[in-house]
Formats: sequence, structure tokens, C-alpha cells
Amino acid sequence: MGSVYIQIVEGNPQLRSLLGWHLQQVGYGVFQSADIRHAREVYYSRQPTLVIVDSDLPDGDGLEFCRWLGKQQQSLILMLSARNAEADIVAGLKAGADDYITKPFGMQEFLARVEALLRRCRTLPPPASLEYGSLKIDLVQRRVRFQEEQIELTPQEFSLLYVLAQAGGTPLSRTELLKRAWPDAIDNPRTIDTHVLSLRKKIETDPRQPSLIQTVRNVGYRFNIESLQSSR
Repeated sequence: MGSVYIQIVEGNPQLRSLLGWHLQQVGYGVFQSADIRHAREVYYSRQPTLVIVDSDLPDGDGLEFCRWLGKQQQSLILMLSARNAEADIVAGLKAGADDYITKPFGMQEFLARVEALLRRCRTLPPPASLEYGSLKIDLVQRRVRFQEEQIELTPQEFSLLYVLAQAGGTPLSRTELLKRAWPDAIDNPRTIDTHVLSLRKKIETDPRQPSLIQTVRNVGYRFNIESLQSSR
């Protein structure tokens, strides 16, 4: 379970800590957020497998945040709520939640629902496309559209862009990028720099001051999803 990360977005600090503790006890990595603002920052940087979100948050509507999460097409969503009317449950599921659990609930039921969602995740095929704001990466056709224009990429550039975008803003080393983008390659990891330079020329407004593919000092590169989301 070490590679499974779960984000908890819950305004009640006692409940948030309790849920986090129980999830950690069964082996999950856990990140906690008390509000939507912090939750978005964590989501971009951590790319969780599952997001557990309360329907009522201090700085906004959990349903709206759930809709935003659904647009990211990256994570499963479990909604928590004190609202137990059928209409509220239906609204949560229609907002994008994969499951809905009403408060109060038992911890064994909670953990069982988490495990059921993660089993579903393991059996799902990978998404046919990745979409962040004005960028769409079609994995079937191996095509990229950016700001309503099709971008012509070499096979190597496409694979590199996909790996960077899939990482959800997490910095990746040159060695890791090489391993993920071209598993059979025996190139020096520094060849990544050449391909990044070429990608920047094709998708950056100003390649000399890149805002999408950012250099992370002493690490490697990261894809700046935040800049694409803010441009929606």
C-alpha cells in the first residue's frame, strides 16, 4: 500500500486527525487539508489516488470542490457529509463523488469503503486522455492540443510531456523521467535537457522564461499545472 496516497479534506480537526491515523495504521500515505485553498495546493503537488472530502468546508462548498476534482480526471472521490437525505446523497454523487458516506459512521465501515474504492481503481484502465485547462493530451491518437492548436511532437517529446503532465506537478529527476518516458533507452539522463528545450519551444509562450515546464534546482523538472488551471 506504500504507493497509495490519500488526501483528507475535512474542516473538523479532530475527525480529520482520527481518519488520518486509522488510514496510516493500515498502510496508506495520508495528506490532510482543512480547507479548499490548501487542498488544491496539496492536490497539485501530491497527486493522491483517493480524495476524501467533506460536503461543508470552512472556505467553500464541498460539492463545488468535488466538481473541480472530477475535472482533473486523476483521483477517486469519497464524500463525507452530515446530510443524509436522499437528495443530498444524489447531489454528491452527481457532483462527481464515487461514494458517499453519512456522518456519524463507524471506522470499520469507513475503511471498508476506502478499500472498495481502491480495488475499483486497480481494475480501471488508464484514462484515454489527460486534460489540464487548455492542454489536452490524447493517449490513443498520441496527439497534443494546446490553446486550441494541434502541437506537432516527436514520439520522444510526446512521451516526455505525458510523463511530466501525469505526475501532476510533482518534480521528477532526469533519471526518473528517462525511466518512465523511454524504459528501454540507454541514453544519458542529461539527454532529457535537450528534449525539454525542444518541448519548451513548442508549448511555452516564452521558452527563455518557461512557465509550464519548470526547472527544479538539484532535482529535475516539474509540469506547472497551476498555470493551466488558472487560465481556465
